[in-house]
Amino acid sequence: MSMLTPPGMGGKYRVTGAAYPRMSRKRSRTRIVLAVLGSILALALVGYGALQLIDVFRGDSPKRNTAAGAKDCPTTPPGTAAKGGPGAASTASAAAKPAVVLPPPGEITVNVYNATPRAGLAKAVGDELAKRGFVIGNVGNAPATFDKKVPGTGILLGSPTTDKAVFSVLGTQLAGTTQQTDTRETADVDLILGDAFKELSTKEDADKALALLANPVPAPKNC
Repeated sequence: MSMLTPPGMGGKYRVTGAAYPRMSRKRSRTRIVLAVLGSILALALVGYGALQLIDVFRGDSPKRNTAAGAKDCPTTPPGTAAKGGPGAASTASAAAKPAVVLPPPGEITVNVYNATPRAGLAKAVGDELAKRGFVIGNVGNAPATFDKKVPGTGILLGSPTTDKAVFSVLGTQLAGTTQQTDTRETADVDLILGDAFKELSTKEDADKALALLANPVPAPKNC
């Protein structure tokens, strides 16, 4: 009998020196629960990342859709204007109302002055403006205040009360002019030709510019 065997025990309960019971550590339930939760969280993150990648490659990102929708301006449904819907009245009024009322050339008196060394320039320009319907007043050399002192194309000089539309109509006949006012009380406008002046715009180009002034192209609205 082995010294490890209690007195009175033998047979199958006999413990020998070569065999002894082994103890095993019980697994912690907290560790098991944490491990399961960590696995679930990891799977959720992997699944969410996969969905985001799919949206990016398909172009269905919510931010992209929002940005794209912001650029698309709402339009009137087809047939709304034809049926007399809410958009019909506004469309008709916008089309019927003139954008700008411009004075005709026959109501604008122009004094043509030459501030350059080129002889006969004021008369040539005045004759051409008369052919285009403008009323020509004084023609000659520029006053000493402007003579040989206008480096640009020309100056449009009027009174403080001159309608801006008058300047605009006369300005279509030559590009690059500047606008100034003096103390006059009359409605006539001076065209002072400068050193950069070469010739008037062609009548065709001037007519196109006038048409654009009368019916400007509306700028696109930001929706």
